[in-house]
Amino acid sequence: MGYVKTAMLMAAMTALFMGVGYLIGGSSGALIALVVAAGMNAFTWWNSDKMVLRMHGARPVSPNDSAGLYAMTAELARNAGIPEPKVYLIDTPQPNAFATGRNPANAAVAVTAGLMRSLSREELAGVIAHELAHIRNHDTAIMTVTATFAGAISMLANFALFFGGSRERLGLVGTLMMMFLAPMAAALVQMAISRTREYAADKAGAEICGQPLWLASALQKIAMGAARIDNHAAERNPATAHMFIINPLHAHKHDSLFATHPATENRIAALRAMTVPHRAASTRKPTSNSRIPKTGRRKTTPWR
Repeated sequence: MGYVKTAMLMAAMTALFMGVGYLIGGSSGALIALVVAAGMNAFTWWNSDKMVLRMHGARPVSPNDSAGLYAMTAELARNAGIPEPKVYLIDTPQPNAFATGRNPANAAVAVTAGLMRSLSREELAGVIAHELAHIRNHDTAIMTVTATFAGAISMLANFALFFGGSRERLGLVGTLMMMFLAPMAAALVQMAISRTREYAADKAGAEICGQPLWLASALQKIAMGAARIDNHAAERNPATAHMFIINPLHAHKHDSLFATHPATENRIAALRAMTVPHRAASTRKPTSNSRIPKTGRRKTTPWR
């Protein structure tokens, strides 16, 4: 189902891309846009993870890292029933994290240095579980595709004033409206997908780590940090903002139409609502795979 949704999204964004191309250059413009979109789809599918990681200066984490981040991620991935993703560290003081990759077999989780310093071991586990949920749900491919197309459509729409074809068809006012409405349409698709999938990843992540309140506490700390600490790489690449667990460009307080993420307060409330049934389930005896290394240690402790 993840591949079907990604294919449908690619088709929709390609159609929008071609529509803008037609308004700029007529049938020839639409054909050129189709060729460009096909190339973008192929390139994005195979290189999206490398592109995003490079944008944010992410460095790979060794399996023997002293903080135990790699081991924690590997254990949680086993709990989630997916292959171990690659793990990366981003050198920025803002606490945040994201996942990327075209499928669970070719995925990566990236966390910031600020996240490692700000969160407890339990809160960090909640964040990693959230990102693994995105990978398991194939959200990473979908969100990367939307980010690529949103940026491309915005760029294409801005070219409109430099081509006579769009002005002949639409007039100056129509061209200006297209320059505004086309990127807005792409952004709305991107934002709607992101908001819906954040709630789903919160729920699945809480189930993966077994403690909804760990993620709830982490979200609160990350939102506070993101509101006062700049993420310069994200500011340079705003089309990737929806991939982060909390908007790195300073999250909105409400679930507004133009918010890339749901309101943090709403997400925390949803996670807290999961704690009552979880407490009943947590009385069960832990399974053998419900242990992870403590951050900074090799000793294992009960996961639930």
